Amino acid sequence: MPRRILSLWLPRFGPDLSLRRRPVAGAFALVAKLRGADRLVGLAPEAEARGLVPGMGLADARALCPDLLTRPADPRAEAQALNTLRRWATRYCPWVACDGADGLVLDITGAAHLIGGEAALLADLTDRLARIGFDARAAIADTRGAAWAIAHYGRVGSIVPKGGAERVLMPLPLAALRLEPDVVEGLERLGLRIVRDLAQIPRGSLARRFGPGPMMRLDQALGSLPEPVSPPPEAPSFAVRLSLPEPIGLISDIEAGIARLLERLCQHLQRAEQGARRLLLELSRVDGSRIQLEIGLARAMRDARAMQPLLVRAVDGMDAGFGIDMMRLSTPQIEALPIQQITTSGAQAQDDLADLLTRLCNRVGFEHVTRHLPADSHIPEKGFTIAAAAYSAPARDWSAHYTTTPPRPLTLFAPEPIAGHGRAVPRRFKWRGQWWRVVAAMGPERISPEWWLDDPAWRTGLRDYWRVQTDRGARLWLFHTPQRDGWCVQGEFA
Repeated sequence: MPRRILSLWLPRFGPDLSLRRRPVAGAFALVAKLRGADRLVGLAPEAEARGLVPGMGLADARALCPDLLTRPADPRAEAQALNTLRRWATRYCPWVACDGADGLVLDITGAAHLIGGEAALLADLTDRLARIGFDARAAIADTRGAAWAIAHYGRVGSIVPKGGAERVLMPLPLAALRLEPDVVEGLERLGLRIVRDLAQIPRGSLARRFGPGPMMRLDQALGSLPEPVSPPPEAPSFAVRLSLPEPIGLISDIEAGIARLLERLCQHLQRAEQGARRLLLELSRVDGSRIQLEIGLARAMRDARAMQPLLVRAVDGMDAGFGIDMMRLSTPQIEALPIQQITTSGAQAQDDLADLLTRLCNRVGFEHVTRHLPADSHIPEKGFTIAAAAYSAPARDWSAHYTTTPPRPLTLFAPEPIAGHGRAVPRRFKWRGQWWRVVAAMGPERISPEWWLDDPAWRTGLRDYWRVQTDRGARLWLFHTPQRDGWCVQGEFA
């Protein structure tokens, strides 16, 4: 059976997606910073009608269209939306892959007759996309390259008959072969304008100058070289369900169902050498309503006995209504958990700490239990970062990050000014309502601000730090700012 490929191009995917979420009236464009300036990267039809083109600077665009409405482009959201469309398109055939940042490719070989034929499939696909707000161009041909070329540079909605790809391709421009812009520009300097020109010249001379790329793309479009449609592998999904012959409402019955679900789920995880980081329990009431309970885990787990108390605590006090007739347990987030050799090292202590974090985080929130980690910065107050404890590993050795750094005080606070002038350490000063006399001083240690970051606290410039011993026994950390000729206390040593 000859292959049949459908290429789908969404020429205004970014603007259509943004307007679908938040509609506006008038000229609209997406903006991104390119080559050091804000430029247009996506245009709505109204903006194109006003003479704007992609790549134009935002200042020039506003000069042509003063009422232009803009939003920043979001490539990550567009990639997620395109992948969602890819999964949606599997309604037509099982082999669907993303094609660039604004297109899909479908291998509809042997599947078109299920929709009523290729024409019916193509019309149904584009009509559904139009109803949800996406402008689409699509074409069907024997090869992926030919379908892409016709969708981008041919007649909208074209269906190339079997064996007719070569006839349709020859009059198209060279860019229809998916060549890089600089390669197209180089070929046009040689007088090659359309695909027919490229197919008629000797291959050897062309390959020596431009490499194998142009001829490879031509062979793929004509079908001489295979180009399969390879969908990305789907992430494994682990879920188990329990349908009950009679509704249940007692907490003890629900706990028994949870134990049975957990046992089956952990068996699936064990076979795949995966561990759960989140568990989602869905309970269906007989009146059609649903209850969803989700818990997080501070480490990847597949031990049913350890996870059961967490789920049991989550369902405590739950209202079962007129009864529950279905239970489903799934893992929205998983993590690799290979089988390990049993040892007598500190692995048990680490697991106990992770279990403690799990209990705490499920009570107060995963974002509220944090830990400090060393950071690569010579600024004292930036020598650490704060991360969620459940999703970060503790630092093995803090001292290893400060081997070349002079001692830092145990207590750091915002700089507090004291009276003093000049570079010499003040012999006596008043701080926090008390007078302090300096017995000994060691320094200075000069620290410059990070010029690549605009930190308001360090706009005064460089600082000269001193470690001073006072007559009250306290060891303080003082610094002098030469630019303003002032002294401050910022820390206290243990």
